[in-house]
Amino acid sequence: MNTFSISEIVDMGIEKEKKRRDFYAVVSEHFKDKDIKELFLKLKNWEDEHIKKFSEIRDSVKEPKETETYEGEMGAYMRALVDDKLYSHVLPDSFSKNIKTPLDAISYSIGFEKDAILFFNEMVRYTVDSRKEIVKKLVDEEKKHIVYLALLRQKISGK
Repeated sequence: MNTFSISEIVDMGIEKEKKRRDFYAVVSEHFKDKDIKELFLKLKNWEDEHIKKFSEIRDSVKEPKETETYEGEMGAYMRALVDDKLYSHVLPDSFSKNIKTPLDAISYSIGFEKDAILFFNEMVRYTVDSRKEIVKKLVDEEKKHIVYLALLRQKISGK
């Protein structure tokens, strides 16, 4: 089985974090309500913190600088994990067509965070054993966002 270095996994995760950060920035501009704007700015800031944390993790890991290629099915699978259609809705035109209410935005946000967990859970399978714990910590970071968003959705919807 091919394995990924922790740096490669973290770099892929950082790309997803940047896309979520950009999504939250777009959402914060979309709504007039001050509380909703602040909520999504807070989420944007959390993503910025994750990018910083993930970069620190990547930079602290001492690994050999080897280049591997992932051909065939493995390469296609890895590209699909990183470059999925869910993030295409971050574009302002697409976004404004799909997000009408704060609950819509929260639902998309939960989907993005679940996507991050799926990504890291898949990556842990392709990580050397000595680095699996690092990837699991990244999953824990994303779970915090889902809990926060789920509670927020419950509060806003009254359910």
